[in-house]
Amino acid sequence: MLVLVAPGQGAQTPGFLTPWLELPGAADRIAGWSDAIGLDLAHYGTKAHADEIRDTAVAQPLLVAAGLLSAAALDASPGVVAGHSVGEITAAVLAGVIDDEAALRFVRARGLGMAEAAAVTETGMAALLGGDPAVTVPHLEKLGLTPANVNGAGQVVAAGTAAQIAALTEDKPEGVRRVVPLKVAGAFHTQHMAPAVEKLRTAAAALTVTDPKVTYVSNADGRTVANGDEVISRLVGQVANPVRWDLCMETFAELGVTAIIEAAPGGTLVGLAKRALPGVQTLALKTPDDLDAARALLTEHAGA
Repeated sequence: MLVLVAPGQGAQTPGFLTPWLELPGAADRIAGWSDAIGLDLAHYGTKAHADEIRDTAVAQPLLVAAGLLSAAALDASPGVVAGHSVGEITAAVLAGVIDDEAALRFVRARGLGMAEAAAVTETGMAALLGGDPAVTVPHLEKLGLTPANVNGAGQVVAAGTAAQIAALTEDKPEGVRRVVPLKVAGAFHTQHMAPAVEKLRTAAAALTVTDPKVTYVSNADGRTVANGDEVISRLVGQVANPVRWDLCMETFAELGVTAIIEAAPGGTLVGLAKRALPGVQTLALKTPDDLDAARALLTEHAGA
């Protein structure tokens, strides 16, 4: 069994969309999405510098667009889909819950709402490498920080004000080797994002929703969700609640997943899987050059 996963914010790098636009029909597809949401995705994915694509309102649509382009180029239906943070919107399209243009409109509203919420207070996120979550999480709470992403493989992402993040670098939890600031512009998946929830709920009301056609794993709690309306409800609520990717990977193991492919810009989630799911084959779609190997992996595992 194979799962196709989609990364969250922070995975973007300058120019990462360039090789994908060389695929037949890709540039036209990106142009159509850009017109639909009023954002030049081709520019931001090919020419913009790191600070420009760090902007939440830009990064989120760009990541969903890239994930959908790469999945379309793969041209296969996995048995299981999941996404990390904004990657859940990509996963919802791959599961057939919403269509691609609706997803781009929805993620544009998400990005704008979260950017507006992030502007209220200077906030951020940092990954803690190493350590035991049972020790790390209470330490973060003592500092007033939220364990916004519990990613498994010993990785927890803290979120809070800039001052709280600065304090964390000086007072690491026991066992944590490094504190790495992330390329995001706010304390996502915390109470700081509460103002964005209502705006996203309004955007969700305009969606045409169907039930997932493949197994959809939610990052709220690692559960599989078979109802389309519940998928959307979880997409709305997750902006102000922690991501439990560790529980998603536990579910992958319970489902008998034998291979994982990460949609573009891949790398982060397969890195976690290599440490948390030994024996599971992994592949990240970084450029179209990775497609042949991904198709071979699908052929080997999708029908297992």
